[in-house]
Amino acid sequence: MSKLHFDPELLPVMATAGEPAVPPERLAADYLRRHFAAQPAWTPEVSDEQRMRKADVKPTPAAVLMPIVQREEGMTLLLTQRTAHLNDHAGQVSLPGGRVDESDTTVFETALRETEEEVGLHRRHIDILGTLPDYFTGTGFQVTPVVALVEPPFELRADPFEVAEIFEVPLSFLMDGANHQRRAIEFPGGGTRVFYSMPYDRFFIWGATAGMLRNLFHFLRA
Repeated sequence: MSKLHFDPELLPVMATAGEPAVPPERLAADYLRRHFAAQPAWTPEVSDEQRMRKADVKPTPAAVLMPIVQREEGMTLLLTQRTAHLNDHAGQVSLPGGRVDESDTTVFETALRETEEEVGLHRRHIDILGTLPDYFTGTGFQVTPVVALVEPPFELRADPFEVAEIFEVPLSFLMDGANHQRRAIEFPGGGTRVFYSMPYDRFFIWGATAGMLRNLFHFLRA
């Protein structure tokens, strides 16, 4: 499944999730720190992608950073558009991150190292808040989302092999159920996969990235 055999943007929107947006006062640094420090009871969402994974195949450990940038005009999330030639998730919108290396002592180290390698964001700008539940992808990865605050100003430098573009999306847009679309693909051999998409401007956020953002959404609403 590393190379897509369908264009997710061409699939019709079945429905919109439609839950109320996370209140604006929760999209603030102090609230985020308190919320991760004293985590409430909440239920993560399990996607079709996770349900369809093969139980007898050991997933590859990975970690991504959810870099929440503290802009004066409001929090944003830093994302990347992957280059088209990659083997996994080519051309897709992704969070910076990758496989856990043997030298990585924690998933935090993986997320920080990969972020610096992919987008040039130095760890001195990053304040880690905590993690969300692991997300299992259809491509065989067990991804730990590491949520962090990022303090501007900072410099970025895209790795030209992996990253075609770096951009930011208002966190308020991503944390609003009215912007969470459900689409589905029917496979020729049978079976249907439903997934979320969050189109923003000219960027199409979907799949694992959208799935992990759904869990951040549920967590912040709890």
